[in-house]
Amino acid sequence: MVGPLVAGVDSSTQSTTVVIVDASTGARVASGRASHVVTGTDGARETDPETWWAALAEALAATGHARDITAISVGAQQHGLVVLDGSGRPLRPAVLWNDTRSGPQTERLIETLGRETWATRIGTVPVPSITITRWMWLRDTEPALAQATRAIRLPHDFLTERLCGRGVTDRGDASGTGWWSTATGAYDEGVLALPGVELDVSMLPEVLGPAEVAGRVTPAAAEALGIPAGIPVGPGSGDNAAAALGLGLRPGTPIVSLGTSGVATAVSERRAVDPSGIIAGFADATGRYLPLTATLNCTLAVDRVAAWLGLDRDAVAPSDGVVVLPWFDGERTPSLPDAEAVFLGLRHTTGPGAILAAAYEGAVLGLLDALDAIGACADPLDPDAPVVLVGGGARGGTWQETVRRLSGRAVRVPADPDLVARGAAVQAAAVLAGVGPMEVHQGWPEPEGTTLEPMPVDQPVLDRMRGVRASVQSAVSELRRSRPAG
Repeated sequence: MVGPLVAGVDSSTQSTTVVIVDASTGARVASGRASHVVTGTDGARETDPETWWAALAEALAATGHARDITAISVGAQQHGLVVLDGSGRPLRPAVLWNDTRSGPQTERLIETLGRETWATRIGTVPVPSITITRWMWLRDTEPALAQATRAIRLPHDFLTERLCGRGVTDRGDASGTGWWSTATGAYDEGVLALPGVELDVSMLPEVLGPAEVAGRVTPAAAEALGIPAGIPVGPGSGDNAAAALGLGLRPGTPIVSLGTSGVATAVSERRAVDPSGIIAGFADATGRYLPLTATLNCTLAVDRVAAWLGLDRDAVAPSDGVVVLPWFDGERTPSLPDAEAVFLGLRHTTGPGAILAAAYEGAVLGLLDALDAIGACADPLDPDAPVVLVGGGARGGTWQETVRRLSGRAVRVPADPDLVARGAAVQAAAVLAGVGPMEVHQGWPEPEGTTLEPMPVDQPVLDRMRGVRASVQSAVSELRRSRPAG
């Protein structure tokens, strides 16, 4: 017998996915999907927020169960800047997490407070992806529009507010803005008052706890989406926090997400503080923490190399001394927003399969080094735990083999491809039952998956890549320092 149905939403960079889940058992009943349009060149990445709302309606309809749901919650891409007018309507396209135009503003913020202060006071040293840098960029480049802004939201906040009519967010997504502190659990008014930011806290959403109800679906939202009015709406969260919630993992279990971006993270009971800026000390969707690092270039970068070479994405050969740093969109980790891709070690005898293998290795290297850094500044990683691989690349045989070969760990691939939406469904079931989200997991079976045994570490490849990366990073940083002001 099927219990009450709840909807979990994943509004990602390129699409919206809705999963319908039996709240009593966690069984997946149906799903639906709709795509988004991302625009921009030369570092710009934008989407009209109305696209997300239309895609949500389309994805809900595709499930065939929109009118049967009893609660809903939204997980979405982090950091994106959504600016609204006094009626709650977007004033311009949202600036997405992978937009790199706010590099200069990032440098100004770091110079103003210093890395140590940012890490200890906020939890994250600014990088060009976080929301505060986008707001400064908007004030610098579109001052009249910034002056007209009456509210600022993240992507998940925008959808949640459309659902229930209340401007709210959660601590997981708020911790990726740069103006909410994991140390105090509140907005930092001193940061909001910094030159170039100058933002009134009243323009920001209220931050809810993991078990709080955001509100109830309004009649207008119910009519637009074809769902029942009055059902509870969960607080939602950012995509990484939602995925971690969907897995229900213990602290210290390493997670690597292989998607448009590459993400390394692990749930931690301890707040992470990393003045180097490698690790972002985010909060999670359960009341704990989610130290995390992200790279801009992951599966799309490798697929681009494969397309250039005319190869299937798994047509690799030993890299044979070739090193590829696939920084096609600049890079977030290390923080080099103006960097370009590097191909080194090519010879007349180099085959295309070696170049493709090196692109995989370059993408994976930063993520594995990030896991080591996470274990050093938060809860130690379990040395025997497999790396949990999620995201679009997780089922790729070459991705799996590369992670095993460079990490020396086993790899576990969850069977559910929609963990962000599953995490949002956990939240929806929690607000429906009036319990905490981890209590819901106790009544649901552990997510199924496949575990692949570890491989010996390919130390020569690791040493070669790290040496090249250090040299290139130093050279790019020197070029940036020598560039004339303005």
